[in-house]
Amino acid sequence: MPFAVPFVTLWILLAQTPNGFPKPTPNSADEPRAASVSLTAAARFLDAAAVNWTRERKCATCHTNVPYLIARGALKDAPTEGPAFVRRFFEDRVAHWDDEAKAAKPRWDAEVVVVAVALAFDDAHSSGKLQPLTRQALDRMWTLQRPDGAWNWLKCAWPPFEHDDYFGAVLAAVGTANAPDGYSQTETAQQGLKKLNQYLRQTPPPSLHHKAWLLWASTKLEGLLTPSERQQTIKDLLALQRADGGWSLASLGDWQGHDGRENDKNAPSDGYGTGLVVYVLRQAGVSAKDEVIERGVRWLRTHQRASGRWFTRSLNTDRAHYITNAGTAFAVLALTACAER
Repeated sequence: MPFAVPFVTLWILLAQTPNGFPKPTPNSADEPRAASVSLTAAARFLDAAAVNWTRERKCATCHTNVPYLIARGALKDAPTEGPAFVRRFFEDRVAHWDDEAKAAKPRWDAEVVVVAVALAFDDAHSSGKLQPLTRQALDRMWTLQRPDGAWNWLKCAWPPFEHDDYFGAVLAAVGTANAPDGYSQTETAQQGLKKLNQYLRQTPPPSLHHKAWLLWASTKLEGLLTPSERQQTIKDLLALQRADGGWSLASLGDWQGHDGRENDKNAPSDGYGTGLVVYVLRQAGVSAKDEVIERGVRWLRTHQRASGRWFTRSLNTDRAHYITNAGTAFAVLALTACAER
């Protein structure tokens, strides 16, 4: 999901681009598997993908640098300049959103949501404190909320992210739930959450993918799911585990690709599907020692590619498979949530 940056201070940021992040090779299903799992290699790939995307595309996107900041802080044993560079880019956006002289106004409401969520997760992983620009972005997010509780989202027929308003709503819920310093209990957040809760309760999730994100949010926000609804979602996710222990993104919804491709619910297990489901199940209280989780972890341990990424085929086109970048971020979250080091 691209949110472009049209103002002139970018040259300052780009001049500060850290060295040592060569552009990664294209995402490919043909890339050989790694001999053994390595979170250091995963960090190296995530850094390269996010830094180069930010430097070249100059935008925030749901498939690359947003999940990067959501997950990268979990890899504390592999520090680099990458997260700080991407964070500076996002913070610079927030700082200049109202600077008319620099034409920095957000081009879409969705940009505010994704930047706020990414910064909130990075705060939670790093300092554990809500930084002023993160709070500013989160507070601004609520000013753009519609009366029905959702946001005007980018609907470009690019599932699973740029596809419907529901994903924007549940992403905002997850970000608010995970923001540090009790942000979700502030008056501003509570007013917005009241409307958001109503939207999420009244609007059925259009896919199991979105329902998994709702389950994630419900682990920290009350009222989104009843105990029986939570257990049913867990049951539905468990039912889609494949014989090899993984999950596939394609199985989590009735998608149609941007190129008109029909969705293959029997598609092979992939990094995004497996990483997301294992991580969300762990957040929902499923033990790391549960056989289902252990099988998912074994899949992740044996399907990392030589570059450090976990491949995921795009639901939309076979050109770039950028969902692989998000899949690698969620594979990292899943493995760290299961105490893999």
